[in-house]
Amino acid sequence: MKISVIIPVRNEEANIRQAIERAISMRPHEVIVVDGESADATLENARDAECVVLQSAAGRAKQQNTGAKQATGDVLLFLHADCWFDCEAITQITELLDDERIAGGAFVHRIDAPGFLFRLIERGDSLRVRLLRSAYGDQGIFVRRDVFHSLGGFPDVRLMEDVLFIRRLRKQSRIALLPGPLHTSARRWQKHGVIRQTLRNWFILTAEKLGVSPDKLAAYYEPHWRKS
Repeated sequence: MKISVIIPVRNEEANIRQAIERAISMRPHEVIVVDGESADATLENARDAECVVLQSAAGRAKQQNTGAKQATGDVLLFLHADCWFDCEAITQITELLDDERIAGGAFVHRIDAPGFLFRLIERGDSLRVRLLRSAYGDQGIFVRRDVFHSLGGFPDVRLMEDVLFIRRLRKQSRIALLPGPLHTSARRWQKHGVIRQTLRNWFILTAEKLGVSPDKLAAYYEPHWRKS
C-alpha cells in the first residue's frame, strides 16, 4: 500500500526543512509540499529538499486539494508542518486499512510541551474522535485516495475544512483512531494562551453548529487573531 504525505505550508521558512526531513524519514511513497503564497523563503527552502513541491492559492483546503490531485499513493496522509511522528505511522495505517471497511482516520496526538492542561486537551481530542467521530487536521487525517476524491476533497472554506471533511467521511466509514502518537507543536497555545486557544476552538465549533458559515467565522476571527 502506497502512502502519499501532503504538507500544506505558508510562511514556514524556519521549519519547512525539518518538516520535510521528518516526513521523508517515515519512508512514504512520496512527500508533497504545497506552498500557499508564502511571503518568506518557505518555497525556496522546500525546493532544496527531496520532495515534490507545488504552489496554490493560500488556504489549507486549497493547498491540500492541490496536493491530493497530484498524489499517486493509495492513501493520502495530510500532515501539518508543525506535526511529526516518531513511530511507525506508515505501518499503523497500512495494517489498519487492510480492513477494506475502513476508509480513513486520524492519530492520537501529543502536544510538545509539559503541563496538565496539555494532557487534558490530548485526552479530550482522543475522546472526541472515539465518541463523536470527529478529528482535527493536527491529528494527521488520512484517507484512501479514491474515497477522498469521491467525497470531493476538502470543502473550499477558509476555516474548519478538516471538521467538514471528516463529517462527510464518517457517513461512509467509521473514523479510526490510531495510537501513533503524532507530535504537535505547542506554538499556537503558547502564543495565545492554552485556555484562550481552547475556548476559541470550542466557540468556533459551536457557532458553526448553530449555522454560522466557516467563511464568516474566518472573516471575523482571522484579523483579530493575527493582532493578538
